[in-house]
Amino acid sequence: MDRVFIRDLRIATVIGVYAWERRITQTLSLDLDLAADNRVAAREDDIADAVDYAAVSRALIEFGKASDFNLVETFAERAADLVMAEFGIPWLRLAVTKTVAIEGTVKVGVVIERGEEPANG
Repeated sequence: MDRVFIRDLRIATVIGVYAWERRITQTLSLDLDLAADNRVAAREDDIADAVDYAAVSRALIEFGKASDFNLVETFAERAADLVMAEFGIPWLRLAVTKTVAIEGTVKVGVVIERGEEPANG
């Protein structure tokens, strides 16, 4: 199966369990791999037949603006649900990175895979 990917999508959101985190907006970095069959899009050369990564990115940015979660895990689950439902994605891998989290670290986060990855056909 082909994959469409988005790397280092920066999303501003309220996220965290500590009181100081609840008072600020933080930036999350998202990396996505989305299962897709790109053959029809390539043959027709039409965005209507492709995964519109600009639309996916916009949807996730808007989701982040409206979100207010304690856990990165919750953000990842809800973001995955949104992408799969709104864009008909059968499988995705999503990494959510928090760039300011724990003293002494550069990044922390989670990686999830959801759905069934279609076989090449």
